[in-house]
Amino acid sequence: MERGTRDELLGRLAERVGSVTVAHPTRVAIDGPPAAGKTTLADELADVLRTQGRHVIRATVDDFLFPRAQRYPRGEYSAEGCYFDTHDHEALNRVLLDPLGPGGDRRFHHAVYDHTADAVLSPPAMTAPADAVLVFDGVFLMRPELIDRWDLRVFVSTALDKTVDRAVIRERRVSSRADVERRWRERYLPSQRFYFATVRPTDHVDVIVHNDEPGRPAWEAGPARSPRSE
Repeated sequence: MERGTRDELLGRLAERVGSVTVAHPTRVAIDGPPAAGKTTLADELADVLRTQGRHVIRATVDDFLFPRAQRYPRGEYSAEGCYFDTHDHEALNRVLLDPLGPGGDRRFHHAVYDHTADAVLSPPAMTAPADAVLVFDGVFLMRPELIDRWDLRVFVSTALDKTVDRAVIRERRVSSRADVERRWRERYLPSQRFYFATVRPTDHVDVIVHNDEPGRPAWEAGPARSPRSE
């Protein structure tokens, strides 16, 4: 395991992206629990790759949610519902991951849902260059429906209890502490424990980032550490 500055971590991740040799856009997954720091890391990595001259497509699983009316058949605080009923993986594969993958035409949509408006989106298709990089963050990205779509897999790890405190800070303007803690302890954290028990995501990634101290992260190679190629 290595520990260093944030810039050193981002440099190593950018090197790993550059080591992937495929004939289609490189699809990078940044997985991890809610409030682990996935989105921040993905945004920072995208910025570094752009400074290196790469064409970056930035997308997130939160733009592939089912509409709210469909997301809670098991109840708003159901951990099983969080895992099974929240994200439209079929649409994610169909409009984004498969078009950017082997044999795809590189014509993609980066989103199908607007979380703020709770509305289905139909943005115009875009065409990615063959050497583009998709930087995609979200929860449950190593699940069976998605695991074979990634060319580089990163897992952002942090103690689950720490994510509760981070979520309270992040959402203090829109939710009370009691509401945030209830959602985390009844829905999000049990769903992550289910994910770890059934999928074992860290067994399938190339890099594990330990993000308990974001300003001084640690990282290590995961079991799937060999660069992918075609």
